Amino acid sequence: MKVEKLITEQRNPATMKIDQLGTKEMLQLINREDQKVAEAVATQLDIIAQAVDLISQRFNAGGRLIYCGAGTSGRLGVLDAAELVPTFGLEPQQAVGLIAGGKNAMFQAIEGAEDNQKLGVTDLQKINFSAQDTLIALASSGRTPYAIGAVNYCRKIHGKAIAVVCVPDSKLAETADLTIAPVVGPEVVTGSTRLKAGTAQKLVLNMISTGVMIKVGKVYQNLMVDVLPTNEKLVKRAIQIIKATTAKRSEDAKQLLGLAHQQVPVAIVMGKTGLDYQAALDYLRQNNNQIATVIRNQESGN
Repeated sequence: MKVEKLITEQRNPATMKIDQLGTKEMLQLINREDQKVAEAVATQLDIIAQAVDLISQRFNAGGRLIYCGAGTSGRLGVLDAAELVPTFGLEPQQAVGLIAGGKNAMFQAIEGAEDNQKLGVTDLQKINFSAQDTLIALASSGRTPYAIGAVNYCRKIHGKAIAVVCVPDSKLAETADLTIAPVVGPEVVTGSTRLKAGTAQKLVLNMISTGVMIKVGKVYQNLMVDVLPTNEKLVKRAIQIIKATTAKRSEDAKQLLGLAHQQVPVAIVMGKTGLDYQAALDYLRQNNNQIATVIRNQESGN
């Protein structure tokens, strides 16, 4: 499909006179358009759920989560990958964001990078992308050559690829294993896909990565339990999490953290079940690090 025919490139009839509005009226119009984004994402929940299940299964088996894209889409992927590491205690290589043009493209446009399919392949090869890994390819237009090249390579080596686009019947959808397509309509400013399309992609990525982290045991109840207590603030946070989930006093929670070798999930299981360190660690590993499952099994005698 020609670029000018894409819905993301169409003129929005509701904003044709936005340049003539007062400031508040302009912002109200932008806000009304933004409200359409969550509705568009809601239409994709079934596919997003499939993506979460697919990625979490592969992640638990040792596969990595790799994002790729160009421009705004690429930056959003890099951001999601970067935030997963400190938020959920991942190793940096477990979540990797690739952007057409490399690191410099995070801060300035790199002309021609997004039009190069081979560059998408090369960037995956540089990180030794394998069949165990899962690729999330982001392109609001669904036709970015860089992303298409990456997806084609992913499928060639039998990895799994998920496309996140904002148009129906996209080129990426022809090759990806799953395609998530919240169609948000024309932008407030024609073609500026950092607006509604970018917001939709961000919401989808929030759902996918948070859902995966919950599925792989990085969340207990609604707490980020795989916090790495690497400084005083994070040590206090870890102790507070142990207190909140085990009803222990501060000193007891601190002692549990030490006995658990600074591993909060292990400390919680120890505090809730009375298991020693090795038994708690073993049970967590046997149950995909799901704290609730281990506690429930222990309470029922299984």
